Amino acid sequence: MEHAGAEPYSDPDSDKPVWPPVAVPGQPSGAHSLPSPEEPPTVLPDPAPVSEGEQVLTELREQIRRYVVLPSEEALTAVTLWVAATHLQTAWQHAPRLAIVGPAKRCGKSRLLDVITETVHDPLITVNASAAAVFRSITDTPPTLLVDEADTLFSSVKVAEKNEEMRGLLNAGHQRNRPTLRVSGPNHEVAKFPTFAMAALAGIGDLPDTIMDRSIVIRMRRRRPGEKVAEFRTFRDTPALHALRDRLAAWLAPLHAEAMELTPVMPVEDRAADTWQPLVCVADLAGGQWPELARTACRVMAKHEAEHDQDSSSLGIRLLADIRRAFATEGNPPAIRTSRLLDILNQDDETPWPEHTANGLTPRGLQILLKEYGISSATRRFHGGVQAKGFTRLQFADSWARYCPESTPDSTTGA
Repeated sequence: MEHAGAEPYSDPDSDKPVWPPVAVPGQPSGAHSLPSPEEPPTVLPDPAPVSEGEQVLTELREQIRRYVVLPSEEALTAVTLWVAATHLQTAWQHAPRLAIVGPAKRCGKSRLLDVITETVHDPLITVNASAAAVFRSITDTPPTLLVDEADTLFSSVKVAEKNEEMRGLLNAGHQRNRPTLRVSGPNHEVAKFPTFAMAALAGIGDLPDTIMDRSIVIRMRRRRPGEKVAEFRTFRDTPALHALRDRLAAWLAPLHAEAMELTPVMPVEDRAADTWQPLVCVADLAGGQWPELARTACRVMAKHEAEHDQDSSSLGIRLLADIRRAFATEGNPPAIRTSRLLDILNQDDETPWPEHTANGLTPRGLQILLKEYGISSATRRFHGGVQAKGFTRLQFADSWARYCPESTPDSTTGA
């Protein structure tokens, strides 16, 4: 570096000329152009490279967000991973359903189905198809079933009975190796038709319980004023979605054997774990932030559905919870008279029991509702040697633990 405009000066301890330091633009006066040997420059580590899986999932999530307002970030994560999982259907033991439901029209159900259709593996979209047509469309390399207006299949008891075969197909197809048998051909031979295939169903209101129990449930809502989305135009917007679809297939195809061997740690158990496992596997294959996002979505959404099921469950489960509160009201005695139990239940206006019949909940009605849990009243001895019909807390301990465990008091098991 030249010392323009500077003059050297003499150092009394050296016979060599000494040049003054050169000012460097952007540095304070007197700063040197080279770092001090005692202060080596800080070397920052290179950021970890983003995998193709992490990148394509992130781009897919943003494309879905562009066209649809989903009820939560967890729901957006779930839809993204479900779409990706369709490209590895033959690697999974279970084929999760995606139930896209809403309380009314114009909640974005069909729009979400439109976007999904352009990104899943081999979409087979249908409205009011017969069960025979659907199971003849499923092969060893299954398509992805997409059913719009699914509520029309189960909208009333009469219609549901007519479509019972379709419900059975959707239930059986959740698990591998559950074929349907049909007599076909001139010789009336029994033929096996595979049913295993991932499916998305959109409709108003909840689907049958057996389907909802096998589904990732997306509860859509109408957009509020100010919530904006881009308009979806098939000819303009599908090329970008198809490009993402092709990238998903290219990324996941070589990972088929690895996916079959995965046994991910799941935050839920039983049927919920079976349903969510393909989505968590895809997240683990992608890496980065996706494993944590997937497990958070699984935990939050499964808990929400469990609470929803409890809120809208059968009268029997509601009755179990209310009987537990009745025992607590009485100080958790070892036993309670049937007459006293009915008085407590029928005096609570926040429960359905005062209007269960014209006379409220009766001893006969109580017995019928508790029958399926194996609980019945018996003649028991109460305070003062009085004998009357009643129940013990111990009779309810097992049912409380099985059907409404979250609010079961610790003392129940020691009743």
